[in-house]
Amino acid sequence: MIRALALTVSNRAAAGVYPDRSGPILAELLREAGCEVDGPVVVADGEPVERALREAIAAGYDVVVSTGGTGLTPQDLTPEMTRRVLDREVPGIAEAARAAGTAAGVPAAMLSRGLAGLAGATLIVNLPGSSGGVRDGMAVLRSVLAHAVEQAHGGDHPRPGTDVPD
Repeated sequence: MIRALALTVSNRAAAGVYPDRSGPILAELLREAGCEVDGPVVVADGEPVERALREAIAAGYDVVVSTGGTGLTPQDLTPEMTRRVLDREVPGIAEAARAAGTAAGVPAAMLSRGLAGLAGATLIVNLPGSSGGVRDGMAVLRSVLAHAVEQAHGGDHPRPGTDVPD
């Protein structure tokens, strides 16, 4: 089973100004994708994101999916904090998530600066903070999640039509 952490990045939710709305949706969608899920863990943007990601990597999560902090405001620093912990980026995941949101009729989806990549064997994916952005992003991620985690752990590429790796 894929071990996942749902991470909500929101200064206001972390401060108790309002409840986390996208994190519970993210956690449920990860469960529906077959993951054993912890969280949502709510943190403020900036340095707390980097700390939470480093703790998740050290704890051996297979995947960490964050929601929030990917926009254009000066407080949106999740991509910068994520980049600090990544060893290798996997840009196709973030590109596909943005494209899915735009195709769903949300032009602002193209403004998300979310990243995806590997920190060791942990796949990290940043999704927007909106519930729709989480749904669109998880629809994309779900389609490749098991294969991505298998690859991150050293799995090989199966050849189409066979059970034999390339």
